[in-house]
Amino acid sequence: MESVARLLSWGNVVGVVFVYYLTLGFYRLFLHPLARFPGPKLAAVSRWYEGYYDLIKGGQYTHKIKELHKKYGPIIRISPYELHVIDPAFFEVLYRMDGRWDKYAWTYDAFGARNSTIFGSDHDAHKAYRSAIAPLFSKAKIDARQDIVLKNVDKFCERIAGFAGTTVNLEAATGALARDIANEFILGKKYNDLDSDDFNYALSVASLGTGKFWRTNKFIRWYGPALKMMPVDWVSKTADQGMKAFLRLFKAAFKHIRQEVGTVSGAGYETTASALRLIFFHVFTNPPILHRLRQELDSATTTTPLKLEPLPLKTLLPLPYLTAVLTEGLRLSPAVATRAARISDKDLFYGAWRIPARTPVGMTTLLMHTDEKLYPDAMRFDPGRWLGEGAGGGGAKKGGLGRRGLAPFGRGTRGCLGMHLAWAEMYVALAALVQRFDFVIEGATATDFEFERDDFSIGTKAGCNLLARVSLRGN
Repeated sequence: MESVARLLSWGNVVGVVFVYYLTLGFYRLFLHPLARFPGPKLAAVSRWYEGYYDLIKGGQYTHKIKELHKKYGPIIRISPYELHVIDPAFFEVLYRMDGRWDKYAWTYDAFGARNSTIFGSDHDAHKAYRSAIAPLFSKAKIDARQDIVLKNVDKFCERIAGFAGTTVNLEAATGALARDIANEFILGKKYNDLDSDDFNYALSVASLGTGKFWRTNKFIRWYGPALKMMPVDWVSKTADQGMKAFLRLFKAAFKHIRQEVGTVSGAGYETTASALRLIFFHVFTNPPILHRLRQELDSATTTTPLKLEPLPLKTLLPLPYLTAVLTEGLRLSPAVATRAARISDKDLFYGAWRIPARTPVGMTTLLMHTDEKLYPDAMRFDPGRWLGEGAGGGGAKKGGLGRRGLAPFGRGTRGCLGMHLAWAEMYVALAALVQRFDFVIEGATATDFEFERDDFSIGTKAGCNLLARVSLRGN
């Protein structure tokens, strides 16, 4: 017994653990199939290199990845298991319709909804789930049911008109609009957030909580299950309203049907509201853009602006400048901020590099969208670049969407289901506000609406706030 006790002494246990991690580090640095790829040695040894930037520094690994590419080149190893590429030409290779493409489970399982279409990682399961719900989101279906968008945007405008002469949180109102449209369209149920005095602002705040939850649960896998088991009452004394709302939503969505409903409807909330928040700021703080938009929209209708009902999609979709403004907004605020790693069952090739089959490899849409080689003066909000005007043309081509280097809704087998609904909301909402209101944006700058942290979606300094003094157009 004494010999067994000696073998199990703390010194021996520490020694075994030390040798294990030393051996593991040696393997990952020199013998692992990804050992030859460039990148920081600490990232190759441990995921906690990423954990430092995402947990300790609060969602900064995407910024760090951009720095690493400048140092190490267009393809780098960003963890013991994962590669990242920053070349737009490779986007067409990695995100395409043919072939088998799994999502990287380590990233997507952290949402606690692994059986959903959006966050499920398995290719075959995703294909089956998506085929069941995709017809609901087809362009034809959106066109046929656009009355849901039109009536909610009309209600949105009526609520904002009630703030004339005072200040409204335009983002909170926009978040309520996005939720009401998504819930009615997907669930067939009206929750009427637009009727709430504060536009149910707590739910907008709760949506921001998902980013911190996701980042934490990636590295501390018991964190999500522990929250799921925790009675909401336990945290009611210390949590703010946003966290309480988030926990209630999180606890309500576990099994497949609930996960599906929660994730598909939830995906249309903050992503659409975030893009519109940025677009509203730039349109209403830039008189030339606002003037040009109004000229285009006024030419499309003979109705007095103050009595105008929201214009239908058939009127709005052909308008080139309106389309350019929305496209520029989506370039700077795409649906997802984080990298979208994919796993192929075959070897992939990037130049002379062979990427072994089953290796998670991803790209970050936002980094492509702000690449100065594609988009000169990339952080400038410049709709003209999509019309071939000025020096900001970059990769844009005149007419249509889907240009090289632009993918605000992703591409390939996992492209965004709700893309056409999001476009419809943005067309109708922006047109209605431009025609009916003037806004003076208070206490904000452009950088407040730019990417600040990776919350899976885009985390900004402004958060859920866009304070604006309202007046009816022409008053």
